[in-house]
Order: sequence, then C-alpha cells, then structure tokens
Amino acid sequence: MNTLIGVFLVLGLMILVHEWGHFIVARLFGVRVDVFSIGFGPRLFGWKRGATDYRISALPLGGYVRMAGQDLSEIDSGNVPPTGAPDELTSKPRWQRALISFAGPAVNLILPVVLLAGFFAIKGFPYPTYLDKPVVITGLPAASPLAKAGVSDGDRVLAVNDIPTSTWSKVESILSQTPATGNVRLSVEHQGATKSVELSTADIRTVDRVLGNVPAPALVGRVEGNKPASRAGLKRGDLIVSVNGTPIAGWFEFFDAIRQSNGQTMNTVVRRDGKEVTVAIQPIQDKDEEGKTVWRIGVGRGIEWSFRPMSLTASVKEATDETVDGTGKLLGVIGRLFTGKLSVRQLQSFVGIAVQAGQAVQEGPVDVIQLMAMISLNLGILNLLPIPILDGGNILLLAMEAIRRRDFSLAFKERFVQVGFVFLLVLFAYVMYNDVVRLLPSHS
Repeated sequence: MNTLIGVFLVLGLMILVHEWGHFIVARLFGVRVDVFSIGFGPRLFGWKRGATDYRISALPLGGYVRMAGQDLSEIDSGNVPPTGAPDELTSKPRWQRALISFAGPAVNLILPVVLLAGFFAIKGFPYPTYLDKPVVITGLPAASPLAKAGVSDGDRVLAVNDIPTSTWSKVESILSQTPATGNVRLSVEHQGATKSVELSTADIRTVDRVLGNVPAPALVGRVEGNKPASRAGLKRGDLIVSVNGTPIAGWFEFFDAIRQSNGQTMNTVVRRDGKEVTVAIQPIQDKDEEGKTVWRIGVGRGIEWSFRPMSLTASVKEATDETVDGTGKLLGVIGRLFTGKLSVRQLQSFVGIAVQAGQAVQEGPVDVIQLMAMISLNLGILNLLPIPILDGGNILLLAMEAIRRRDFSLAFKERFVQVGFVFLLVLFAYVMYNDVVRLLPSHS
C-alpha cells in the first residue's frame, strides 16, 4: 500500500504536471489538444471537455499530450496527418513549437521550488533534532586541526568568532557563512579551562568532520531489499548499540565501522522494541553516490526531525537554493555517466523508483516531499537532453530546421525518433533488469 501511494504521489503527480506544462502552453498558442493522457496504452476511463479527451490509460509508466496535427513521426498510433488547419501544431511557428516542448521540463524544474517552499512555509524548515544539542567533541579525526591544537573528545565548543554557540545548529550556521579565506576563532572548554583555537577556513572546507562527529543517533532508517542489512534482519527503527563488541555512540561511528570492515562479518547489537537483538551483517563492495567502490550494507540513516518556522520569503529563497544545488548535483551525475565514472547499473527504472517511493511514504512527509522534488528535477533535466523522442530532442530538431530554413523530410523525422525510441527502450529494459535483479534473493 505504501508503494502504491508513493507511486501515485511521486510519479503520478510529477508526470501530470509535466504534461500539464505542455498542455497549457499549447492552448496558449491556440493549438488544439485532442488527448491528455496519464499513462500509455488502451484508454481505461476519462471524460471529454471541449475538444480534449482527458483519460487514464492502462500503463501508468508515463503520459502524453496529443495535439492536433502532430507529425506521424510521433510514437502514438492515434495521430492523423496534419491538414494545415490553423489550430494544428505544425501550423505554428517553430519557436512556438519549441516553447511547447520546453514547457513540460520547465514546469518540472519550477515544481521543486513550489513544493519545498510551500512545505517550509506551512510546516517549517526540517532539520535533524540532534542539531539542538550542545557541541561536545566526539570522534575527532587525528587529521583535524583541532586535534593538532590539543582539543580532544569531550571538549565543548562555547563560541565561534566570539559569538556564543549553544548548539550544533548555531555552529554550522556561523561556519557556513564564513568567508572563503581567513581564519575562524573557536573558544573551547578543555579540561575545565577555556582555550582559544584558530582554524583557517580552508581547513574547515577540506578536512572531513573538522569538529568530529555530529551527535546523530545510530538509528536505522531505510533498509534496501536484498542487501546485507535486510538479509541479516536489520529493521527500520533499530538503534545500533555495538559492532563486534565496540560501543556505537552515533551514526557516523556505525558508518565508519561499515567502511572499515574490509568485508568482515559485523556482529551488530541493536535495540528493538526495548530489547537487544544481535544480527550478523556481511558487508559487500558496491559503488557509492560518487561512483567510488566502498563497503556497504544497504541502509540509510534514520532521522528524527524538528521544524523551524520560516516566512514565505525565506521559504522561497531556501527552496530555490536547494533546487539549484540539486540541479548541480544531477548535472554532475549525468557528467559522470557520460565519462564512464558512474555505471549505468546504478540508475533506477520505474521499479526502483516505486520501491523508493514506498519507503519515502513509510519514512514520513519530509522524505516524500524531498523525493517528489528530486524526481521532478530529474524529469525536467533528463527530458531536456538532446535525445530523439525526448523534449530536448524535439527542440534540437526544430533548431536544426530553423538553421537550414526548411523542414526535414517525414522519413528523416521518423528515423530520428526511431533511433531515440530504440535507445531509450534498450536503456529502460537494461535498467529495469538491474532493478529486478537487485530485488531477487539470489543477488549479492
């Protein structure tokens, strides 16, 4: 049920707004829209309003808008040849047709700002509850300049640049606003005395966990199906107590234990429903988000959320910043795919997204909103890639026709679309195959 709800919220709505973008701009330019469909294949049910048949179709893997006079090169057997009527798509100038193609991805790129801003303004800005805790140093890396200055675990950060810092949230806020160059002065309580330590901002940005581990509880969140954690019996909501006899105080200690396991069995004690349970987890090597091979067990961090009230103006700004940041990360992923630094096997099809959607529904509204924003951003950017059959491919074709000042032949357009269709079909089948294999019990 969680998966069905997640698919409707995450995929259904994202596809709906994408097609709505095409529909609105088409109508704005006076193009008659014959069909607005959610899904492909046979019509299940719907209604007709004006010239448009609004329908739900059998295969809920996408959707489409069929406009009057679309080329025969479009993959839709219901199209009819253009007659030259003024309300047909092919009767409109190329720039209008390009804008109609661009409108779907554009709405997907705008939607994350709307979703996130609305959520922040209504519910508040979500942040991990542990950020309200005082800054007590734990797990300080030997490479940290604080360690070299004599700071040790158990010390407490009292101020940054003479500004009192009672919580991790306050420290992170100040450090995030420091100039790119210069120094930062910390007041630290060390063995009952206060000492001053200076750090360069370069160290803050380059040294991993410069203040040690944040006090995030070792709480298990998402558990990937058919991965070592799920096979060992680890469950969402488990609190990690120890690994191989070593106490685990927080999530990042557990994270380090996984990364440094070298594939050895992790005898893990967890607290579940007030009782301690032991599970044996065998890490496997897999690619992380940056394409690096690391030891993994297939779990995500569970987060206890708190919410900070935020004005509408601040909500829009924060949502815009997060959307821009997410766009940059997605473009980086696409770049790594094309350069071979990231394997196509790590992509997800409808199957993988459906699983993620179900998990997000289980986790709560923060995860659902974040996943919806992420999927919408993916739809917007990927549809703008210059691949035949995608919106970006159609825009490319129109641009090429504009440069040569005449249309390509129908045969060329059909071949152009067929190449893209076959490419995406093969890619989709390969990605879906990997999704299914990951769910099979025999997969390691």
